[in-house]
Amino acid sequence: MIDDGTGLLTIGELARITGLTVRTIRYWSDEGALPPVARSSGGYRLYDAASVARLELIRTLRELGLGLADVRRVLAGETTVAQVAAAHVAALDAQIRSLKVTRAVLSTVARRGSGAEEMTLVNRLARLSAAERRRIVEEFVDEVFHGLDTADPVIRERMRNTAADLPEEPTPEQVDAWLELAEMLQDPDFRAQMRKVAEFNAADRGHDTPAGASLWFSRRLVQLGAEARERGIAPGSPEADQVLRELLGDADPATVLDRLRSHATDRVARYRELLAIVKGAGPEAAYREEFAWVVAALETRAGG
Repeated sequence: MIDDGTGLLTIGELARITGLTVRTIRYWSDEGALPPVARSSGGYRLYDAASVARLELIRTLRELGLGLADVRRVLAGETTVAQVAAAHVAALDAQIRSLKVTRAVLSTVARRGSGAEEMTLVNRLARLSAAERRRIVEEFVDEVFHGLDTADPVIRERMRNTAADLPEEPTPEQVDAWLELAEMLQDPDFRAQMRKVAEFNAADRGHDTPAGASLWFSRRLVQLGAEARERGIAPGSPEADQVLRELLGDADPATVLDRLRSHATDRVARYRELLAIVKGAGPEAAYREEFAWVVAALETRAGG
């Protein structure tokens, strides 16, 4: 405290009281967060007891990550600490999401043993915005279903909507699955495979067929296939005949087999698995084994 009877403090005395450095206090003062209340005869900045409390608040806000511009707004009464804190929570959430994506990308690169070129691709694909991911999916679906007016609209919309939903905080497994899926969706050979699946779907339907009927059949197939496997029924056993009757009804088994073979290829099955992983359901939600059981049962009865 200077000895002039005013009770005012120099920057050096503020530093001793608060434990902050002179350089830090001077910088905050220069930036307008801690204006002096007076000047000494020698031109030195002077502060009062209220300045000490103000300085402690500045230090707290800075330790919480607030920039000096926000600190000045709080101190000037232009905003409240609660409002600034809420804004910083949102900013921190965004940083955390970005860091989680970075972590997932690095984990994928490490697991793959990627070089610099692949790491760049992995990072670019993983950081695609939701809109950019949706564009890749929509281009794929539009090409697969182009001109197939009788294809099940429910299947079309499910394909359009599900694959783009990579979580904002993906696990490394979800990032890896999305990368593989993005590459697959842009592969002309895979698009041709899925086009064949869509053509089968359109051929089996008329304009008066209820939307979602194809999805109902798939769910029924999964249910009956799972029950048969749980009961230990072999695809070639007599007991499998009843399962197929429940599934097919009056449908021609040979026609159904042709359709299911297009669904049961390794790449189409992998496509379903990747979708399940991206959605957080795990690869088992693709029901590869259930489809394989029904195909095997039909093939046995078709003589191969």
